[in-house]
Parts: sequence; C-alpha cells; structure tokens
Amino acid sequence: MTIAMEMAAERNKNITQTIRAISSRLLNFIRQRVANAEDAEDILQDVFYQFAGNPEPIEQTTSWLYKVARNKIIDNYRKHKLPLADDVLNTVETDEDSIDWRELLPAEGGSPETEYLRNLFWEELQQALDELPPAQRDVFIQNEIEGIPFKDIAERTGESVATLISRKRYAVLHLRDRLATLRNELLNY
Repeated sequence: MTIAMEMAAERNKNITQTIRAISSRLLNFIRQRVANAEDAEDILQDVFYQFAGNPEPIEQTTSWLYKVARNKIIDNYRKHKLPLADDVLNTVETDEDSIDWRELLPAEGGSPETEYLRNLFWEELQQALDELPPAQRDVFIQNEIEGIPFKDIAERTGESVATLISRKRYAVLHLRDRLATLRNELLNY
C-alpha cells in the first residue's frame, strides 16, 4: 500500500511540474487563437484537468497538451461562433438534392440525425484544419472563426495583409475540397 501511495505522490509531483513548466507557453498559444482571455483561461484549465485525469501514460507530454488545447479551442468555437458556411462550403446551389450545410451547423437542438451530421461535419472540419500548414490554419481560424480583421492579425504577426489574405484563400480552397467529399458522400448515401 505504501508503494501505491508513493507512486501516486510521484505522479502528482510530475503533473505539477509539467503544469508549472508549460502553463504560460500553453496559455499564450491559446490566447492567440481565442477571442477573449477568460475563454483562454477556461480552455487551459480544461486541458490541465484532462491531463491530470488521464490514466494512460503520455510519451510526448508537450505535444499531447498542445493537441488537446487545439481540440478544446475548436470546441470553444463550436459553442460561440461558427465559420461562415457560404465561404467554406459554397452552399449556393439550386438542385433539389443539395444539402444546406447551415442546417448542420446550429449550436444546439435538432434531431439525433442532425446531431450526428453536425458532429461528423465538425470532425471533418477539424481534420481538414489539422492538414493545413500552421500559417494558413491560424489565419483562417483567427479571421473566419474568431472574426479578427486582417489588419489586426497583420499588426500581431508582422505579416502583410496581402500575405494573410493569400494564406486564408489557400485554406478555404483546401477546406472546400475536403468538405465537398463529405457532402458528396452524404448526397449519395
């Protein structure tokens, strides 16, 4: 029994050391991607709560924490503001078989089928965002999801507005392509 208590104490010590070592960097990472400081602190707390409660060993702790933070940030976007469906998905269609993607995006309510499709959409969007180069992903998230104007992003990053617009365009093209595959699968189901 003392061995188990010693192991638990050592685990808690390791968790505490990890949190102290990375918390400020991780909070800065989250703040760059979230509109307000309160949400960033909530997300950081959720990340560390998940970290402390994880029973499985983690080989690359820093990578794991950043990945969880990215997932929590996307979950936060789902709750607050959704990307402009017309920009990402090009929803303007007239044929009767088309799906109005905006129906998949409401934050709450709906049938179990709608809930399933909404979750499927968000999983695909998250995977597609993860495939983007970091610079494209960041400018897309900041401008499209967080609603930060290009001018403000340019001031923060030191990049020109034209460069940011170009990066976002490449991101949008990739997302349209990736989400079109999901759309076609749903139409042909």
